[in-house]
Amino acid sequence: MWKYVVKRTGLAILTVFIIIAITFFTMNAIPGGPFDSEKAPDPAVQRVLEARHHLDQPVWKQFLIYLDDIAHGDFGISLKSGRDIMSLIQESFAISAKLGGLAIVFAVIPGIIFGAIAALFRNKWPDRVIIFFTTLFVAVPSFVLATILLLVFCLLLHWLPVWSIENPSYILPIIALALYPMSYITRLTKTSMLDAFGQDYIRTARSKGVAEWKVIFKHALRNALIPVITYVGPLTAYIITGSLVVETVFTIGGLGSKFVTGITNRDYPVIMATTIFLAVLMVIMMLICDLIYKLVDPKIKFE
Repeated sequence: MWKYVVKRTGLAILTVFIIIAITFFTMNAIPGGPFDSEKAPDPAVQRVLEARHHLDQPVWKQFLIYLDDIAHGDFGISLKSGRDIMSLIQESFAISAKLGGLAIVFAVIPGIIFGAIAALFRNKWPDRVIIFFTTLFVAVPSFVLATILLLVFCLLLHWLPVWSIENPSYILPIIALALYPMSYITRLTKTSMLDAFGQDYIRTARSKGVAEWKVIFKHALRNALIPVITYVGPLTAYIITGSLVVETVFTIGGLGSKFVTGITNRDYPVIMATTIFLAVLMVIMMLICDLIYKLVDPKIKFE
């Protein structure tokens, strides 16, 4: 167990390093610089700015300096706003985490429930209704769904307020974020449960007279959750960081919008810091999912 954790942690660190390197050298290969604008700054001022942020050094040396700063917990400051990047990420992530956490609950729990119902009532009207709506929600792009929700419930019906810092309304953004993954989890749970119902251990349990509810929940559903857990890992990292489109539609100042702004402004430190943060979050979630496998199915061995 511990050997597996150590190996996975080492692989995670290597993965993060590769992501840092790819992002850093890719951003530096793009033509232009962070201080380029329509009104060119004074050459002397630009030289001072470049020296201050080590942009006058060779790219490989900039990379080594950046790695050293990261090792000391320093992600630098934004080249555009002058703010400390760590405080910027913490402030933005607090919004994205609250929104994403609620969306995860709304996606996972109903998704598993609807998927189990669809499997139990296969080819009957509950199954057909669930599959119809899940197919619809999977097919509709998130930006279209978010726009429709904003237009209908905020602007036309006035049932819910438009998002603002003073009066944040999480209902519509949560729905826009969660409907697609909920639909996917529903279909994934149904497929996994139907596959489990066809396995020998289910037929053996039924032939021994095990109660049907135990067959469904203790055996079929428990084993059907393994592929769902596989999907929930990266899904959690994706949702918590916030959908870029949904945050833009509802003007939510989460981490996603800061990342887009950093790319637009060529704000290299912001881009690097948010990329590292997202990569670490993704790797941690995948590691947690691997460990949860053992709890769901004790027969799984860590090799």
